Amino acid sequence: MSKLSSFVCASVGLCVLMAGCQTSSQENATATAGPSTASGQDTLEQHRPLYHFTPPEQWMNDPNGMVFYDGEYHLFYQHYPDSNVWGPMHWGHAVSRNLVTWEHLPIALYPDSIGMIFSGSSVADVDNTSGFGSADNPPLVAMFTYHNAEGERARRNDYQTQGIAYSLDKGRTWEKYANNPVVNNPGLRDFRDPNLFWHEPTQRWVLILAAGDRVRLYNSPDLKAWTFLSEFGEKNGDHGGVWECPDLFPMMVNGQQKWVMLLSINPGGPNGGSATQYFVGNFDGKKFTTDYPNDTLWIDYGPDDYAGVTWSNVPESDGRRLFIGWMSNWDYAKEVPTYAWRSAMTVARTLSLVQTDAGVRLASRPVQELEQLRNGSYTLSAATVRDSLDLSHQANLQSPAMEFKLSFDLPKTTASDFGVRLFNDLGEEVRIGYEPQAKQWYIDRSRSGKTDFKEGFVRRITAPRLAESDTLTMHLYVDVASVELFADDGTTVMTSIFFPNEDFTHAALFTERDSLHFNGGEAFSLTQKPL
Repeated sequence: MSKLSSFVCASVGLCVLMAGCQTSSQENATATAGPSTASGQDTLEQHRPLYHFTPPEQWMNDPNGMVFYDGEYHLFYQHYPDSNVWGPMHWGHAVSRNLVTWEHLPIALYPDSIGMIFSGSSVADVDNTSGFGSADNPPLVAMFTYHNAEGERARRNDYQTQGIAYSLDKGRTWEKYANNPVVNNPGLRDFRDPNLFWHEPTQRWVLILAAGDRVRLYNSPDLKAWTFLSEFGEKNGDHGGVWECPDLFPMMVNGQQKWVMLLSINPGGPNGGSATQYFVGNFDGKKFTTDYPNDTLWIDYGPDDYAGVTWSNVPESDGRRLFIGWMSNWDYAKEVPTYAWRSAMTVARTLSLVQTDAGVRLASRPVQELEQLRNGSYTLSAATVRDSLDLSHQANLQSPAMEFKLSFDLPKTTASDFGVRLFNDLGEEVRIGYEPQAKQWYIDRSRSGKTDFKEGFVRRITAPRLAESDTLTMHLYVDVASVELFADDGTTVMTSIFFPNEDFTHAALFTERDSLHFNGGEAFSLTQKPL
């Protein structure tokens, strides 16, 4: 989804000022002032992650426009450079060669007379089907939603349309198409978030975009002229809120090709607020059908992974489907206690389809490149845990940036919860645990520090366990203000943010009542790589 004005200082030292981006009083946002310490010093940078992507300053939400080209991963994002709360949307921009360290670039797309620049996607038009470039210098082409605020205030139904822009210098500068918009609104109040891909069998570009409580599919030979194909979703999936940020791509499982559709929804998530569901099925170049019409599937059961989509144009020699999401929730995103900036992205993840007893499901695993962050490796010995086992002392960890790979025998005769505690010397903690009796994972952030900034932030976050084995595995990525759980080889994923008054630099295993057999594992101290 996406929803910003005109000034930004990029970390590379470039300051860009664009005049003429006017906003109405409805769109203008007021920055939230930061707190002060007892000594009167600002704490504006408190809670900024060490290795997760954040904007240099001010507001950020959905990732969009993600494309790989000439050795660089491009990450664009919804951005308001004038405030730390949502406002007239721009496309912020950063690039990376390793999905771990990012170079901030100047804003790529600004609002104009047609509207704000909401979410969308980018592709490398390698055959120059658009005619914007040449055989020797093919263009990058971005498609985005124009959001006309005046039309919205007038209660028109056609205030969102789709426009395109192109770049001939590897995404550094962008030219909007003179004949925008290229897809007009058929009369729907929510008509946004276009996602593009090339469909080889039909030799056409395919566009999927959100249209109220469903998606619409179009195709085009040149990214300019679009033909409507079909709709999907009227009777499928969760409809607790507006559908947003679709993605559609092929993947292999059991020796055959299937298609996966990602679809974000707000509200309606499994743990409240916003979340991303997915469908597994088939696409024939015109129509998508799901193999599981009665199932609602979630890519991440935590409350803080939203609007995630995948990179286009990743080389076949790489073979991965790479994903990243916005690490927040619309229930409280505008109120979280950060001030110099708002919001972070999840770590980049590799998606795959796996066969489970419940059917084919989507698994997520942290990208291998994250191993570059490790600056200390520790072997955790097998042990019988009674009450608690300190991991920080065993692994000599004293950082709020940690990684754990842990294995447990599933208790056969106990209903006792067990898992990992992250805590500080103030008595604040987050628990990432498993309930054997309920067969579900959970995250408990009720005692995590700052929790009263928005009613509903404290909630018990749960997720079902899909694996049937007697061994449970937990792969945890912990940063200053977040934890990402990849359980049972990524078949269950949970992401949660939190805001302790003092960094969590301690970790321990816990079991509520009974003893627990810990099979051992690894712990890593993580370091921030320089931008």
